[in-house]
Amino acid sequence: MKPDHSMTDRSALEAALGVRPDPELLERALTHRSYAYENGGLPTNERLEFLGDSVLGLVVTDTLFNGHPDLPEGQLAKLRAAVVNMRALAGVARQLDLGAYIRLGRGEEGTGGRDKASILADTLEAVIGAVYLDQGLKAADALVHRLFDALIIRSASLGAGLDWKTSLQELTATEELGVPEYHVEESGPDHQKSFRAVVAVGGVAYGHGEGRSKKEAEQQAAEAAWTTIRERSSSAGN
Repeated sequence: MKPDHSMTDRSALEAALGVRPDPELLERALTHRSYAYENGGLPTNERLEFLGDSVLGLVVTDTLFNGHPDLPEGQLAKLRAAVVNMRALAGVARQLDLGAYIRLGRGEEGTGGRDKASILADTLEAVIGAVYLDQGLKAADALVHRLFDALIIRSASLGAGLDWKTSLQELTATEELGVPEYHVEESGPDHQKSFRAVVAVGGVAYGHGEGRSKKEAEQQAAEAAWTTIRERSSSAGN
């Protein structure tokens, strides 16, 4: 079970973030709706998440626009999608140990909510929103750069944001494995759906992905499958 620091000192989290937001705003950013509903309808982090999503998108888009003056709109969009997606955000959140600080209801706690990608991604966006609301765009911009610059650099090194589904199809054709097939399941309310995808080649599942849209989940699954097949192919060649 993941440790629960949701009711304890948050100084370690603030140190990891490199910024100290207003305590009340930070607490709200860490309050999942399941906890709020079980405790008399407290304010949830959903409004801050909405705000943080926009701030994150603006900072990343501005960085890409100014950092790649020769790239067309389509390639810039792929680069941004490689950075701003549920899997990437959840990965950053795990590096911060953010899950340990989220205030969760008993139901979510019991089903592993502290490590659920959708909850981690949403909470990280809410924290960014809290920093913006408390300290303005300059502080939020600095936070996003601290947390996401490595991902931005990595995505650029992959050739302007790989279209993983196309790359996987090319790889499986080269390896004579067959055509990738995707299976997607959706869950959650209409305003906050989550999608899970699995991609199989020749009847063998090679990759899983999660996202806020079917497209994002399939791209994440394709990336995982591409990596698995490439590593397997490289090992066989050694």
